[in-house]
Amino acid sequence: MKRWTTGEVSKQRNISVRTLRYYDQINLLTPSFKEDNGRRYYSEEDLFKLEKIIILKSLSLPLDNIRDLLDKLSYKQILISHHNYLQEQLSKLQMSISNTSSLINMIDLEESLSWEHVTKLVQNSQTNAKKWIDYFKDDEKEFLIDVIPNLSNNDTTTQQYITLLQRIEWCIKHNIKAESEEGFQIGSKLIELSNDTFHGDTELIEKFWEVRKRPVEETGLYPISEDVLDFVERCIANIEA
Repeated sequence: MKRWTTGEVSKQRNISVRTLRYYDQINLLTPSFKEDNGRRYYSEEDLFKLEKIIILKSLSLPLDNIRDLLDKLSYKQILISHHNYLQEQLSKLQMSISNTSSLINMIDLEESLSWEHVTKLVQNSQTNAKKWIDYFKDDEKEFLIDVIPNLSNNDTTTQQYITLLQRIEWCIKHNIKAESEEGFQIGSKLIELSNDTFHGDTELIEKFWEVRKRPVEETGLYPISEDVLDFVERCIANIEA
């Protein structure tokens, strides 16, 4: 039967000898074998018990609670608990990444970024992000979730929409009309990009555009000013006239 010294266990599991001796001192994990000269060895069963302790510690449980759970939970049960914990942490991390990406893209869209606006957007992304999808039928939802640009993404399509919004804001700021050559180019690019995004489904494009114009409190979509929405409608109407 293979046995391991305290030093060997320390190296294998990257845990200090001092910690292992402390676990022994408080009777949390005591080596199963002891030679006449006092040297102590861990068994395979001891090492599995150590793995339980390490995992339970990663769940931020105090040692007293860990002691109570060691004999009540199997190694598999503890692994399942740890897996669920990691999944939860992953979801939180993904949310943080999504919010950070949103803020990066917001900075690209807005010259002045107010804290009130940042807070509102982050709250919307956490609580209202899916509300817009409720306006669509089940067979449309799955498709739209995959294709609609989202500030939390850094894909090429999202960046293209951001660039167009920046151009529109620039036109409005410099009193350049939607019926101008610049407006014509913006409208043409929007039509092209929309057709690519919605795979040429004009009915779905129109439906989403109507949702896009609803109050952000109802949809959870990124807030776009009425001036921008009006500019878009006018430049597209100019092309289609």
